[in-house]
Amino acid sequence: MKKARFSLVADVHLFLIKDNKILFLLRENTGYMDGYYHVPAGHLDGEEKIASALIREAKEEIGIAIEPEDIKFVHIMHNKSNNERVAFFFEVKKWHGDIKNMEPDKCGRLAWFPLNKLPENIVPYAKKSIEYYLKGINFSHYGWD
Repeated sequence: MKKARFSLVADVHLFLIKDNKILFLLRENTGYMDGYYHVPAGHLDGEEKIASALIREAKEEIGIAIEPEDIKFVHIMHNKSNNERVAFFFEVKKWHGDIKNMEPDKCGRLAWFPLNKLPENIVPYAKKSIEYYLKGINFSHYGWD
């Protein structure tokens, strides 16, 4: 009998940066880390380029349009804090449209925070990824200890 091949969840995370601040969403009613801030993020749907997933999630969660050429890869994390996955992090400093909370059933509010003064209640792996981003480190493992 053939062993089932291991598969891995992939997700994308948006570091939307303006005036040395980063945009966060306050998680609510999701069942995972509610009451904590996280950057706009989501899973790949399959048959979808990673950049396309980031563009789709930005539109779905905060109502903005991003051009592929304005996406900059900044970090990849092999994350095992919840279930094993690979998380891709991207910086975007240019977009079209007004930022708004498109998912009020899952997001309590949107908030900009200075990169050097982040709130305490950030989803832990996201907080770590921002620390790596600020140090220019583009690869990490998280949750393997």
